[in-house]
Amino acid sequence: MNTNSENILEIKNIEVMYENAILALHDVSLNVPKGKVVALLGANGAGKSTTLKAISTMLTSERGKVTKGSISYNGIVIKKQTPTKMVGLGIVQVLEGRRCFGHLTVEENIIAGAYSRKLSRRDIKQELEKIYTYFNRLKERRKSKAGFTSGGEQQMIAVARAMMAKPKMLLLDEPSMGLAPQLVTEIFYIVKELNKKEGVSILLAEQNANIALRNADYVYILETGYVMLEGTAKSLLNSDKVKDLYLGISKEGRKNFRDVSKDNEYSTK
Repeated sequence: MNTNSENILEIKNIEVMYENAILALHDVSLNVPKGKVVALLGANGAGKSTTLKAISTMLTSERGKVTKGSISYNGIVIKKQTPTKMVGLGIVQVLEGRRCFGHLTVEENIIAGAYSRKLSRRDIKQELEKIYTYFNRLKERRKSKAGFTSGGEQQMIAVARAMMAKPKMLLLDEPSMGLAPQLVTEIFYIVKELNKKEGVSILLAEQNANIALRNADYVYILETGYVMLEGTAKSLLNSDKVKDLYLGISKEGRKNFRDVSKDNEYSTK
């Protein structure tokens, strides 16, 4: 086991297949450096969620599997581990859709994230107070039923619950989906604070190009299961070609990366 790498996560040339018939990812490679925020950008169906589930080993619940390549987390090869085992190793995924226990209070939802840690009541109280320093809005709603909170608050609950597991790496799937711009900004501010102050590495899947490019350190753009482009967030944010191609705005009409030659003209690495 090699834990001396500068990357907490290394994915090399993986392919993912569902039901032994549908190839969802093709030769995907990416790295997440320790303590950094990396974004996977792409439209719905590009392969972002599949990539996250391949890492957290949640593919099996959807009859999917990694059929080629390798995934290494903190020097450990991810292969036959269970999602529970991955949480124990320090990887926690926040699934798309803000999945909360609606009948439980906000605080009960958050505490559920610490189940694997077997904390005492005193330790749980201390951890909760720490979490509430990041999620002030949730502290105000701590006794409310989660099912009666707003979409933005439910997304915060999901992230706060994940942080209670004390992850080294957080996988966020579409954290901005369906939320008002102000709430998206608030959530990403919290995510950046968690990254900076808690040192948690983050891999997030997003369709919202502007918010991802403004908050990530490095970005991979996926399309139909392929990594089509990668580079620092700053370089991609300032690239007119990326704006045209990714947002589908060009003088010739809507395009995708497959319409464009993959030569050095479009490389920002």
